[in-house]
Formats: sequence, C-alpha cells, structure tokens
Amino acid sequence: MVSRLCSSYSSLTSFSSSSSPSSSSSSRNFKFKTVLPLNHASLQNANSHDHPVASSSSSRENQPWVNPNSPRAQLFLKRFPHEKYTLLLKLTDSLNSCDPADPQVSAILNDLGDNVSEREAVFILDRMENSETAPVVLRYLRDKIKPTRGKELVLYNVAMKVFKKCKDFEGAEKLFDEMLQRKLKPDNVTFATMINCARLCSMSDRAVEWFEKMPGFGCEPDAVTCATVIFAYARVENVDMAERLYDRAKTENWRLDTVTFSALIKMYGMLEDYDQCLNVYDDMKVLGVKPNLGTYNTLLPAVYRARKPLLAKLIYEEMKRNGISPDYITYSTLLRAYIGGYLREDALGIYREMKENRIGVTVDLCNLLLSMCADVGFLDEAVEIFEDIKSSGIYQPDESTFSSLITVYSCFAKVSEAEAMLNEMIESGFKPNIFVITPLVKCYGKVKQIDDVVKIVKRGLDWGIVPDGHCCCCLLNIMTKTPMEELGKLIDCIEKANEELGSVVRYLVEGQEEGDQDFIKETSALLNSTDAEIKKPLCNCLIDLCVYLNLPNRARELFDLGSTLEIYKDVQFRAPTQWSLHLRRLSVGAAMTALHVWINDLCKALESGEELPSLGINTGIGKYQFSDKGLASVFESHLKKLKAPFHEAPDKPGWFFISKKAAKSWLKSRGSAKSIAALDSLVLGVPTMALPY
Repeated sequence: MVSRLCSSYSSLTSFSSSSSPSSSSSSRNFKFKTVLPLNHASLQNANSHDHPVASSSSSRENQPWVNPNSPRAQLFLKRFPHEKYTLLLKLTDSLNSCDPADPQVSAILNDLGDNVSEREAVFILDRMENSETAPVVLRYLRDKIKPTRGKELVLYNVAMKVFKKCKDFEGAEKLFDEMLQRKLKPDNVTFATMINCARLCSMSDRAVEWFEKMPGFGCEPDAVTCATVIFAYARVENVDMAERLYDRAKTENWRLDTVTFSALIKMYGMLEDYDQCLNVYDDMKVLGVKPNLGTYNTLLPAVYRARKPLLAKLIYEEMKRNGISPDYITYSTLLRAYIGGYLREDALGIYREMKENRIGVTVDLCNLLLSMCADVGFLDEAVEIFEDIKSSGIYQPDESTFSSLITVYSCFAKVSEAEAMLNEMIESGFKPNIFVITPLVKCYGKVKQIDDVVKIVKRGLDWGIVPDGHCCCCLLNIMTKTPMEELGKLIDCIEKANEELGSVVRYLVEGQEEGDQDFIKETSALLNSTDAEIKKPLCNCLIDLCVYLNLPNRARELFDLGSTLEIYKDVQFRAPTQWSLHLRRLSVGAAMTALHVWINDLCKALESGEELPSLGINTGIGKYQFSDKGLASVFESHLKKLKAPFHEAPDKPGWFFISKKAAKSWLKSRGSAKSIAALDSLVLGVPTMALPY
C-alpha cells in the first residue's frame, strides 16, 4: 500500500465509518477485540466462527463438538459410537430432501427418541443443506432439548449457517428476527455468519450494513470479521473504510483471502488508481496469498486501462508459471491490451493460443484483430482469421469483418479480391458504408484506375454514402498521381462530396492567379469548418497537390494559412542554444514547403544581423503506411541535393543537425534570392508519398 495508508491509523483501536452508499450509519464507532496475530495455517484448520459450540459454554456432556468436515473429525468418531454416527447421517440426508412441514420432520427425527443431546442437534443442523426445512428442524430440536438461553443461541447460529450455505440471505434475516423475538442476544458468530451470507450472495452493501449493526448489539468485531468485511467495503467503493481495515490487517497480520485482494484491486481499478492495483497485487504475493484466475482477470483489465501492454504481458507469463489456465476473459483482455499497445505479433499469438485451447473467439475480437491487420498490412493473417470465422459454425462475418478485409486487400492493391469481398458482403445482406468505400477508392487509386474510382464514389452516393474528410483526402492524394487530363473526373467526385473543397481544388487545378485573396478566404473558411482531426491531413493534401501542380507560391500560402490557423503549431522553435524545425505528421510536400519557409527565414535573420545558434531538423522516425520509406529517408536525400551540411544524429533517430559555424557559412553562400529559386525547383521535384488517409 502507498505511504498515505501506512502513515495513518498506526493504532486503529477505534474509528468511525465514512459515508457508505449502503448505510446511513456514518457516525458509528467500532471497537475491536484485542486479538493475537493470526497465522495462515491455524486459520485453515480451525475458525472460531465455524465452531460455534466451542465458543459458547461447555455442553452438558463436557465434550466439544467437532465439525465432521474438519481434520479433527477422527477424534469425534472415536468418542461417538459408529451406529449413532451412521444414524445421524441418515437422518440428515432425509431432512435435506423432505418437505418443510412439521409432520414430515417429526416423522424423521422421532428415530432419535426423546433424549436428544445438544451435540446431536448441532451435528444435524450443521450438515443440513436445505434452508426451507432448517427452521422446522431447529424448532423441533429446540423443543426437544429445551436448552438454556446460551445454548439456544448456539443452535440458532448453527442453523444460520444453513442459510449461508444455501445463499438464502432473506431466510437468514428472518431467522435473525426470530432470535430477537425470543430475546436471544446475537453474538460475533451470528454477525459473522450474516456478513458472510451477504458476501456469498453478492450483496456487499448488506454485508456492510450488518457489520455496522454490531456496535448496537454490544458486539466488538474481531480480526476474522474485520478481514471478511474488507471485501464488502471494497465492493461498495467505500475507499476510506476499506483502506483503514486493510492497513490494520497488514499491521496485525490478519488472514486475508484471495477474494478480498481481488476486490481491493477492482476497487482501485474503478478509481483509475492503477498503481494501487499493482501495490495490492504485490502485497498479496508478499503475504503468501496465491492469486487465482479471478485475481488475474481483475488485475489485467486494470493494467489494460492503464495502457501498460508490456506489464500485461509480464503478468500473463507469471500467471502461466503459476499453473493457472486462462479463460475467455483473460484472453480477450490480453488481445485488447496487445492490439492497443501495438504488440501485434503477441496479439496474433494469443489468437492462436485461443484456437489451440478451443476457446471461442467472438466476431468482435476477430474484428479487432482484422482492424489491426489492416493497419499494419498483415494480409495472410487477415485472410486466416476471416476463414476461421466462416468455418467456426458458430459465428458469421458481420459488417465490420467485411470492411476490415476489404481494407487489407485495398492496401495491397488487390483489386479483384477487394471487389469479390464487396460482392460477398452485399450477398450476405450487409450494406456497405464509408469504411468500405474509402479503402476501395484508395485501392483503385493505387493502380491508377481513375474511372473505377469515379464509379465506386458514384455507387456510394447511390447508397446514400457521402465521402467524408478521410475519403476526400484519399481523392486528393490520388490526384497527385493522376495525369492532368483526368483530374477533372476526380474534381467532380470531390465537389459532390464537399462543394467548398471542390471549389478550392478547382481554383488550384485551373491555375487562377496566385496571390488571389478570394482563394485564401475560401480556403480559410473551408479549414475552419473542417473537423479538428481532418484539418492537418486536408491541409497536407492541398499542399501536396500544389507541389504536383507546380504551384510553390500556393503551397507557401497554404502553409502560412495553416500556421495562422494553428494547424501547424510549433513547426519552428527557437531556443537560446538551438533553432529547430519540427516536421512530424507532415506530408512530404508540406514538410519540404516548411523547410523552404524556414531556410528563407534563416537567411533573413542572418542578413539582419541576428546571431544564429546550431540548427536541428526533426522528421520523426515513422514510415509511410506499407512503405519502407519515411520522411527521414526522403529528407536525407533532399538535404544532400541542397548541399546542406546537416548530419543525422546517431543517438537521436529522425534528427538532423548542423553546427552554428557550418550553418552560418552555408546560408551566406546561398543568399536569400538563390535560396528561394533553388528550393522552388527542389520542392517541385519532390515525389508524393502514399499517405495514411
């Protein structure tokens, strides 16, 4: 636990409960019995709450009752005649199967005769597993024995265990009310049984309620009861009370079970306090409590939400070393963690492990895997998953399944396969959506089938699917690889999707005079009305189109507009010891235009007498989708053409540096006019790359 728990409540002899969603008794004070530290082994073999007679006054036979299920049962058998023991077992079995009526119960128990001992009554009640018949049996035995008030409480406590075993909390409460009507004062055993019954019935709020009733009946919760109720406080998210009890449990070495630790992990997970989840898990191992499947299935989702896929992988490996077999919950959590954390090979490994263990993989999980395959270009794996779904006999591909596979085929320009999948999708009764149209547009664009691009856009419009921002970016990117005579077809498609964008593109293609303020106003209005996530991709594509159309001034105007609108923020950065250019998430054309503007600004700064420090360019280390090239490799070759003495930093991938002295010498040798002319020719020669839109 964190230090804030250890620094408080060092001697928790009394405390007041915080407000709880299950109880209004927020001011009750609890005082705990002073108990010796409880060790794990002793509590496994004997628990005072499970042996009520031992905790009450001695029986008339002066022999302690022994739970037949405990290791001490052999001692009991030595002292109890075999015939009597066999008869008691037979009677108990008959009572468990009979109707809850006095005549039937009396007929069975008459075999005991009139001289029924307390030990025999406790034995019968303890072995019962029928909560409907138990009250009738209790009344019969009570009337036969006519016990003292203390011994009558023992019988009621043992009878209450039947309701706990049967998870009949309502019946347990009725029995408790009957105790009060008979003027019996409940003790710690009574409350411990009620709390455990509520816990087993997944009624944590009622468990808390019964725990908080104890002071009102003069009962002081002991270590066993407090350890039990930590689970309940954790489940109702009464963090303060759960932490207080948990802190005391560690200080006084109470025995805590696996379920309690799992509840604490879940509580902290719900609070998004993921470090505390791990702290509790570490405490669990230190205290020698072995995690079970439920523990791991509680911890792994917390680690997934904390976005720590590598940690999830380590925990899973530890789980397997502990000999615990994962189930569907484990696997599905790991799949989501690995996919979200870009552990793609590990995700596919989990998928294959699920198949080997014959654990069904739902369509939703398969779709997540297919989407991952589409992102990274795992064609064979995507086809394998798709065929697995179809051959499962349980699941069938849905809309997302077909969409993901079409995307994978499109990324590899497999036109016939993508078209076949589209036809199968329609034949299966699914209507295509924008996530189908966009990859098909990209697919036809890759193989320069412009007429098919137009056809699929028109087909989508017939289905009521209007190209969105991502689809329009794809169309713009295709234009940078399309012969001039066919650009009009693509402009028509764009205009049908977005008239404002179509007008801006037509402005560029038809070559209106550069510097036209109407163009800037129209483009500014377009970008301002565009969704935030599309602004930069759209501006990148428009600049790439300018580069393709031999319009460097338009490209600079668009870059300046993007900077003004804060689409391109912090591209240029000046620190006392270094001026840098940051080009991550820019297309090649936009990055080269930014370089053009930056070098021009550097030349002007040098001419005005400013002192230049060292210079740096950050291209990032990412690669274009399904390409071995990234911006860094493209930039390296163009810096060489510029004869710019930048060098790539060996310890900082994606960074290019030039010293202060070398930068000053290089810029002086160029001059601003020469720089502009040379850069214009270089920018126009930049090849456009396939961008991930």
